[in-house]
Amino acid sequence: MKNPLDYKSTNRTSWNLKTETHYNSKFYDMEGFLKGNTSLNEIDLEVLGDLNGKNVLHLQCHFGQDTLSLERLGATVTGIDFSDEAINRANSLAKSLGSNAKFICCDLYDLPKYLSKQFDIVFTSYGTIGWLPDLNKWAHIVSSFLKPQGRFVFIEFHPVLWMYDVNFDEIAYSYFNRGPIIETEKGTYADREADVTLDYVMWNHGLGEVFTSLLSNGIEIESFKEYDYSPYNCFKEMVQLETKKFGISSLKGKLPMVYALSGRKRSQ
Repeated sequence: MKNPLDYKSTNRTSWNLKTETHYNSKFYDMEGFLKGNTSLNEIDLEVLGDLNGKNVLHLQCHFGQDTLSLERLGATVTGIDFSDEAINRANSLAKSLGSNAKFICCDLYDLPKYLSKQFDIVFTSYGTIGWLPDLNKWAHIVSSFLKPQGRFVFIEFHPVLWMYDVNFDEIAYSYFNRGPIIETEKGTYADREADVTLDYVMWNHGLGEVFTSLLSNGIEIESFKEYDYSPYNCFKEMVQLETKKFGISSLKGKLPMVYALSGRKRSQ
């Protein structure tokens, strides 16, 4: 894929190809989930707080595990993702669980064409904004779907991680958004041995870009926290530090791995 303007179709193809692998992987533990386990982790639950009776919009939801976990905590949920394979899986999963969750298949930037209501909480997490070229447009979407005084809950891998090469041997990319990064990957983060080869286009987004985009669109930052571990074993060269806590073997304890942000939409 040589034309970054094709990033949507390229990335959609990539996510469609890996959805089946992810659904059946040990990483996503579908067997445990169907028995009632939550897919949300300690960081998520801490930042989200009480969801009982809340109306939640989940952006870039993949095949809906986290969306349905939010519903299990008492929320009314809507999940969106641009992968039709993922949304088909999400709908099938919701039906099998007797869920009332609603799922919409569309590109995030096109969401206003498909949805008009506002929500108590907008939520998105782990490996989401890197697929988007324009964070100001992203923040505008987030803000437009929040009720006045509604909360935005955002948990993401720290931008310093994306500066490193795949083996974390050296700095290979800019911290700042210098344009599209075009790569080819064999296997996926959920199954390194999977027989899939995927082209993708991504963008690095530093914290300043994240904060500025949200503040410029009426979302005030209420809390921000960095973590020196990842709750997921999803990068190469990772070691387990504690239960459900992982770090890069050569860099453990030296880098922030994840950050969690909570913001609130200003009243008009």
